Formats: sequence, C-alpha cells, structure tokens
Amino acid sequence: MIPKVFREVIDLGDGREISIETGKLAKQAHGSVVVQSGKCMLLCTVVSNYEQKDLPFLPLTVDYREKFAAAGRYPGGFFKREARPSDGEVLTMRLVDRVLRPLFPKDYSAETQVMIQLMSHDDDVMPDAMAGLAASAAIQLSDFPFECAISEARVGRVNGEFVINPTRTQLAESDIEMMIGASADSVMMVEGEMDEISEEDMIEAIKFAHEAIKKQIDAQMKLADAFGRKEVREYEQGTEDEELEKKIHELAYDKVYAVAKAGSAKHERSEAFAAIKDEIKATYSEEELEEKGGLISDYYRKAEKAAVRDLTLNEGMRLDGRKTDEIRPIWCEIDYLPSTHGSAIFTRGETQALATVTLGTSRDANKIDMPSHEGEENFYLHYNFPPFCPGEARPIRGTSRREVGHGNLAQRALKGMIPADCPYTVRVVSEVLESNGSSSMATVCSGTMALMDAGVQLKKPVSGIAMGLISDADSGKYAVLSDILGDEDHLGDMDFKVTVTADGITACQMDIKVKGLSYEILVNALKQARDGRLHILTKLTDTIAEPAADVKPHSPKMVTRTIPNEFIGALIGPGGKVIQELQKETGTTIVINEDPVTEEGIVEILGTDQDGIDAVLTKIDSLMFKPQLNESYQVKVIKMLDFGAVVEYLDAPGNETLLHVSELAWERTENVSDVVNMGDEFEVKYLGTDPRTRKEKVSRKALLEKPEGYVERPPRRNNDRDRGRNDRNRDRKPRRD
Repeated sequence: MIPKVFREVIDLGDGREISIETGKLAKQAHGSVVVQSGKCMLLCTVVSNYEQKDLPFLPLTVDYREKFAAAGRYPGGFFKREARPSDGEVLTMRLVDRVLRPLFPKDYSAETQVMIQLMSHDDDVMPDAMAGLAASAAIQLSDFPFECAISEARVGRVNGEFVINPTRTQLAESDIEMMIGASADSVMMVEGEMDEISEEDMIEAIKFAHEAIKKQIDAQMKLADAFGRKEVREYEQGTEDEELEKKIHELAYDKVYAVAKAGSAKHERSEAFAAIKDEIKATYSEEELEEKGGLISDYYRKAEKAAVRDLTLNEGMRLDGRKTDEIRPIWCEIDYLPSTHGSAIFTRGETQALATVTLGTSRDANKIDMPSHEGEENFYLHYNFPPFCPGEARPIRGTSRREVGHGNLAQRALKGMIPADCPYTVRVVSEVLESNGSSSMATVCSGTMALMDAGVQLKKPVSGIAMGLISDADSGKYAVLSDILGDEDHLGDMDFKVTVTADGITACQMDIKVKGLSYEILVNALKQARDGRLHILTKLTDTIAEPAADVKPHSPKMVTRTIPNEFIGALIGPGGKVIQELQKETGTTIVINEDPVTEEGIVEILGTDQDGIDAVLTKIDSLMFKPQLNESYQVKVIKMLDFGAVVEYLDAPGNETLLHVSELAWERTENVSDVVNMGDEFEVKYLGTDPRTRKEKVSRKALLEKPEGYVERPPRRNNDRDRGRNDRNRDRKPRRD
C-alpha cells in the first residue's frame, strides 16, 4: 500500500528551501517527520509513554545523532559502529532540549523521547540549524500536552547582510553566528559567538531570526492541520488544594521575606529556609504529611519564590544584600600552579574557577570527526564541574552535557582573541572549585588571565557576566540583575550570559522563561551588562595588564620553519630514523606538516631547551644547504685521505665534500698532510659539479695567490690506459646493419 505523504515547504529566499514531510517513515512513533534542505535530511521521531512516573520533573530525553553513512563514510576507530555522541552532537541536543522542556506541563512526568537522526548529509547545509524545527514539527503531529510550536534558526551576517541558516563557507566570512529558538510570539533561547559586535547589532540579529522562525512555525501548523490534529492525551494531573496553598503562603511568606532581606551567605540562607520549611511541616501530623507532604513542599517553594521576587521588585534588594546592578567582590591571582604553562584563579563572591593552560604542537589539536564536519581545533577549552563545588556529594559518571555546553560557551568567548599566528595548539582547562552563580563566566575570566600568564598574545582580554531578570506582568515592574546567584537563576525569568572585550560582544547564551519578553527589557539588560562587564574587566587587567612577553622557562618554546618538500624525506630519514634520533638527542618534539597552499613542509619544533631547538634548526639548515658557484665557505678537515681531505662546511654541519689533493695548493703536493691536518679550518671556493665525476668540487688554492714564476701545467693528454682503449676500438670490426 502506497503511504499518503503530507508535505510543507518553507522558502528561505536566495533559492533555498526547507521541506517538512510526514506519512512515509516511522509511522509507529507518536510523531515523525523528515526535514530536508538540499541533500540534507533529518528524521525526527517522538514517543511519550502513557504511564506517569512518580517524579517531580519531566524525564525528557532529546537525542541527536549523525550517521556516518549519511556522508558516505565509515566510523573511525577499531569498531566500525557509531558509539557515544560527540561533543558536537551533545551541543545540538542541548540547543533543542532548552527550548522544548519548558513547554511541557510542570506536572507531566511520562517518559518522553525526542530522537533526531541525520540520514543524508549536504556539505552546504548545517543540519543542527534544523533540529529544533524537526523536533517541534514531530510533536505537533502527536497527542502530547505541549504548549505551542517552536523552531530554531541560525543567523549570520556576511558583508553587512543577515543570512538565515548560512553555510559553513558563509560562516567563515560572518561576524555573527547565533542560534535563536522561539515561539511565534516569544524568543526563548539565544546562543552564539560574535566578532566584538554591539548590543544593538545583537538585537537586530535576534529580530531577523525571529521573523524566519515565524514562517517555520506557520509551516508546522499547516502540516499538522493537513495530517489531522490529534486530541491532546489525558494524563493524571497533580492535585491542587487552594486552601492549603493559602495557609502555607501565610505561614512562610513573611519569614522567608525576612531571611531574604537579611542578606546572608548561601549556606546560612539555605539553612534558614530549611528551618522555616521544617517548622511549617511540624504543624502537621504524620498522617497529614504522608497524604499531603508533597503539596506542602511545592507550596512552600512557591511562597519562597514569591517572597524573594517581591523583595527585589519592591525594594531593589537581593538575597545576599546587593543592589540589582552590584557585582560581588572579586579577587584574582595568576601563576598559582608552578608546573603548568599558565594558570589563574578567578573568585567572584561564592564562585571560583581555576584555569590552566597547556601549550603543544599541531599534533595535540582537537580532532573533529563528525559526518557533518571534519577538522581540528588548535584552541579548545574543557570545563569540569565536580560535585563538591556546590557543596554536594553525588556519583561521578563522566562528562555531563552541562559541562560540554558550558565549556563550549567559554571556548567560543575566547577563541576569537587567539591571534592567527599563534604557533601553539592551546588547551585551557577550567576546574570549578566553588559555585553560586555563573561558573561559565568565571571560566572565561580565569581563562583570559591564564592565557595571558602563559604568554599567549591575546588580542584583547575577555570578561563575562551573567544577568538575570525578575518581572511581574500584572504590575509591569521588572528588575534586571547583574551577576546573578544560583538561587536567582532558579527563581528568575531569564538567565543571560554575555562575554565581551572592551569593544564588543564575543559570545552569549540566554534562556528566557517568561512569555513575551519585550526587546526594550532585553536592551536594558544588555546595557546594564555593559557596565558590569567593564567593572570585571578592570579587575582582570589590574591582576595582569597584558600578556607575558614570553612563555615560562619550563614551558615549551615553539619555532616553525618552512622547508621545500624535497628535503622532508632527508629530515625524516629511512623509517623515521633521522627525526627520531634528532628528537632524542635534542629533547624536542618535531612535527612535520604540509602547507596545502604552498605545498611546502612546515616543521614545528617544540622544546624547553633553546640549545636543543637551535640544534634542530642547525640540522635543518644543514640538510637544506646548497653551496653557490664561485662562493667561498669556511670548512674544517674531518678526515685525511691519500688523495685529499674530507672537509665539512662550518655553516652546515653534516655537509661534507672532498678537497682533492690537486686543489690544496698551487705547488705540487706529494702528501696531503704537508698542507693540511685534521681539525684545520680554512676557506675554500665552490667550483660546482665536475662534469666528468659528477661530484662537487672545491678548491683551496683558488683563494691563494699564484707563486711567482708559476707555470700552468698543460692539460694531460690520453694516458697509457686511454691509448690502450683507443687501440682496442680501432681493432674492433665494423658493426653490420
């Protein structure tokens, strides 16, 4: 039976389009679509179980995978099967999850999976830009309780013109790369990197992307209508008790307000809030707690949230006693770890990050091997968030998605400031040691100082700040919060991280939890962030004003040398013998790459000992040494022979040639030792290659004056041996044709 296929097309302009199709694949899923642009095809399926789990959160899994077959490639490694997701796939999962999750009901707890797969790849289409569209379109065809359709789009700016879903080639020329997630009436998520753009430019880019997203949402609605909308499923919703909620609010609100107004530290405040909650619970019997304990906890959290938000909106005060635009105390230190190539501590309030820098060769670059993208990163940043930093004990199960995402944000913030001619591969690792507020922004700050401490010549220092928002739609009041606490992140309506130099924005990440946030509020948040970022930037530059002039004494020095391809084999040697022995003798690491443009060899020499590096350079110069005709060179006798002396060019150790006895002096020389001896140094003239012997010829006597009365000996005629050869030739019979 031929399936009935439903299809909608979105016009991106400039001849490109995106199609959404359903009815052909994965029909047992609760919703499935194929999204296609060019030859790029994504299959998205969504399934949600009908049984509710006894959980206080939604067990939602967003999974994005790229199949190597989509690009006609085999998976790398020993096992020829796709394994755990790459960092690139994890980042795409996060982009989709952050927009979808808030749109499910808070009391919906059925196991839900959104699976997106790259089935066909197109080099001119970046698939992650369509993942959010695919997920939302599939959900619209299901019976899930879901608030509204959303979509995501990437925006770039090439030659001053905004572009939706640019190609990788266009992105290389763009000064903006932002991913925006939104519903038809609200921007919900922003993430990206920029080339020091202004706040106004960032707002214009968001607006441009939002208009494109509205068209994608309209296409989803048309597809769902054509396919036939399903009735939203019924599920066991949480019970409500208005009388209990009112009572808990009366018992908790004033006490929480007083604790919040006291401006205490994180642990003191947490203990005080916990004591209020325990005090309220103590007024109920065990039977009541067993029956309504969950509701009591939920209503207490609502009362706590209301009290903290009202304190800020009504009095402009915050949980730790600060004003809305005030930054917590900051202290910094560089060169803290004696053995690293660079290190720095950044502490802001109760958030602390220790960053380290390691310098290496191109061999240490981070390899990217995805079906949609192959390449390598010569600058990369890793972020670690151990359980102890927020004062918790929990299992450690590898790198979390959150750690991947926060590390990527900090990497994007800093990478544009690494100079193009930096010879090193640079790895930054941020160890978060305390957390109450944005540790990713602390990572940017500590990373900046660690790079400068390591001697990496950053174009400009970068600082980061996390902003928050508390708003009340009924009264129209709102407060923009600079340098938010962890509690303010949970209780607020927006979490907005922005990284900047003194001249503009380099990266941002924003999650908006309230509908219909006006662009006016967003502009005000950006302007307030500008003041905070400059304050933090001053703290960084007070600690280290400019990058160290050179790397540390124990850090590796990097020297690069370009050599013609014809000499690469000589440097490597048979089976790598020459280069391996040279590395062992000099204590260096030598890496040889080929420049794809000039097709010459680029030799990277990494070592802590300058003498060792110089020895490698000398060896390279020696291999590339070519004496010029009629030029003079200083040589040293390294071997005595009966018919001459073997001499070595002093400017090119290892390059040797024969100085024939006849070229030692104008006078007839019976014994070589009468003129030169082992270790003697003198000049010779290079006479080129002898056409008869095809060997290089040098002369000492050519640089000496002829003795008075010297008579040039006539060239030798055929000797007896030659005459014998000629006689034999005459006796030979003529050859018949």
